[in-house]
Amino acid sequence: MDSRVSELFGGCCRPASGGGNGGALRGRPGAGSGNGGSSKGRKKNGRHRSGKANNPPYLPPEAEDGNIEYKLKLVNPSQYRFEHLVTQMKWRLQEGRGEAVYQIGVEDNGLLVGLSEEEMRASLKTLRRMAEKVGADITVLREREVDYDSDIPRKITEVLVRKVPDNQQFLDLRVAVLGNVDSGKSTLLGVLTQGELDNGRGRARLNLFRHLHEIQSGRTSSISFEILGFNSKGEVVNYSDSRTAEEICESSSKMITFIDLAGHHKYLKTTIFGLTSYCPDFAMLVVSANTGIAGTTREHLGLAMALKVPFFIVISKVDLCSKATVERTVKQLERILKQPGCNKLPLLVTSDDDAVTAAQQCAQSPNITPIFTLSSVSGENLDLLKIFLNILPPLTNSKEQEELMQQLTEFQVDEIYTVPEVGTVVGGTLSSGICKEGENLVVGPTDDGKFLHLKVCSIQRNRSACRVLRAGQAATLALGHFDRSLLRKDKLRTGEKAVVCFRFIKHPEYLKIGAKLLFREGVTKGIGHVTYIQAITIGENGLEQGLDSELVSF
Repeated sequence: MDSRVSELFGGCCRPASGGGNGGALRGRPGAGSGNGGSSKGRKKNGRHRSGKANNPPYLPPEAEDGNIEYKLKLVNPSQYRFEHLVTQMKWRLQEGRGEAVYQIGVEDNGLLVGLSEEEMRASLKTLRRMAEKVGADITVLREREVDYDSDIPRKITEVLVRKVPDNQQFLDLRVAVLGNVDSGKSTLLGVLTQGELDNGRGRARLNLFRHLHEIQSGRTSSISFEILGFNSKGEVVNYSDSRTAEEICESSSKMITFIDLAGHHKYLKTTIFGLTSYCPDFAMLVVSANTGIAGTTREHLGLAMALKVPFFIVISKVDLCSKATVERTVKQLERILKQPGCNKLPLLVTSDDDAVTAAQQCAQSPNITPIFTLSSVSGENLDLLKIFLNILPPLTNSKEQEELMQQLTEFQVDEIYTVPEVGTVVGGTLSSGICKEGENLVVGPTDDGKFLHLKVCSIQRNRSACRVLRAGQAATLALGHFDRSLLRKDKLRTGEKAVVCFRFIKHPEYLKIGAKLLFREGVTKGIGHVTYIQAITIGENGLEQGLDSELVSF
């Protein structure tokens, strides 16, 4: 892990190694750093008697790109200066796709100077005026005293600036939910999205199940989607306040779309399909505190790592266990995450400050893995997970998003439905470009290799009408009335046949038409015969000329 990130983490979320000392914006109140904690051997201004500061007085230097802005102070700016600050805020919000983080009391080089209480109050008042000018709200995430050469207490404050929702263009993050069967995945999602705690017998998960046998068994066998919103002030928006998904979308500036995947091993293919097809930004691995690492937990962890999906871990059902049992499960996870095959830095989140720091650093460093311990019945530490999800930033910045939007429109079809009075509806993710309502697209290929010319009649995001779809967003497209059997999902099931193009990536093989071909990868097997071969040549510059493919019929 980057040494600066490691240094900043010391004393924040508890690392598995217990290491790390010093750092900025990462001391827990009452933990012996920053505000609170032991005052032994300390003067009122927070410095040790030795004259050395308790923490390194800096953050990483401010980056020109990104959504993080440092400001020493914002006290009574002139009109010209104010307009400049507003323009700067617009840029930071654009970089964060509607979110920005302001560090008040910090110089551009990262030096933690801090402000007096009066200066901080005036700076926050100016920041609020700036946010109103651009149609945004501000939320104070945290504040702390800093060690600086001054006789008066000085503080730095971290503020989240978020755009008010506008025309359904809310920030949308997709989180795949993994974990062994009976680990409490669906129950946790039910509590988060319904706004009511579980009764200990699975009541919270009933609204999430799609099939009768799921309700009867209490186990998820299909992929379902649930949404959790946050408004511009960082407040939770779910079904406890809203009757429909459309109302949640209208009130939210940020949406978390949970992709609830199956935990039983016999539905592993469905889980893999959800991880590969729906392009999740993050994965949430749910582990039961009383059973620990069991069943498909290791397999799901390996899938997330193999697909390079950043993940965090939730240890559920802590109300059923003793403190010693929970600690044993945490240590078991930490031991696995630190193994050479994983090489992760597990961080136990135990306070609001931990949750904020973990969310900011989780997207920046792939080695960092936050761990939460909570209960869906008692609600213990549930608010920490909500704070984390509220702050969790998108993985792509505005520049990458803009580059994707400039490319040709490509929509990956993952689901196909027939809706009465609407026709055929396809669900999936827009990989690149922009898709507009009323636009004409070509859809396919069909079994005979042709593409259909169809019109996008309507678009829905999270069950709400949407006129424009941008790259990276998931949605459903209504394509009108036609034979839906002409379309298929890009996936072979047991007993199905297709023509597949293979490419040898290590060394060439001798094949002839009619030869049988058998392959196996894990528990997946395929058998077929070669129907067509096309050779290639390698030019002097090393580039391929032609197509090195063998079409194999299965």
